Amino acid sequence: MSTRRTRLLAAAGPVAAAALGGLATDPDSRWFRELEKPDWYPPPQAFGVVWTALYSGIAWAGGEVLAGGGGPSFARAYTANLALNTAWTPVFFKAHRPWAAAGESAVLTTSTLDHVRPAWPVSRAAALVLAPYAAWTAFATALTVAIARRN
Repeated sequence: MSTRRTRLLAAAGPVAAAALGGLATDPDSRWFRELEKPDWYPPPQAFGVVWTALYSGIAWAGGEVLAGGGGPSFARAYTANLALNTAWTPVFFKAHRPWAAAGESAVLTTSTLDHVRPAWPVSRAAALVLAPYAAWTAFATALTVAIARRN
């Protein structure tokens, strides 16, 4: 497969995850508005800014690692990670299952951390770009647990 095609396919995953997540997100719902949230819950506009930057980085880093010889195991892990990423939103916002979403987010965080390690030998820059994604998913897990505990 050509490098260009590999990079385009790698970028398609985060674009799809962002689009599907956006469709499932409903911060204006009565259910979400009535949830008790911790004091350290970020301002709502922060989520769009952060996720836009993260998805851009994920797309670039995924393409960099895959085009640089990341191999089929990285490709499978990348695909599974994006599926986990996409799944959190409907579990939380549509199914109204904060504890299930917290568990799913913990698995996502583990998956995300597991991307940094194999990316490092292929592209240190890609690994460094993926690190904030791992940090954010860890933060999201803590936030989801805090919301679940309060509700």
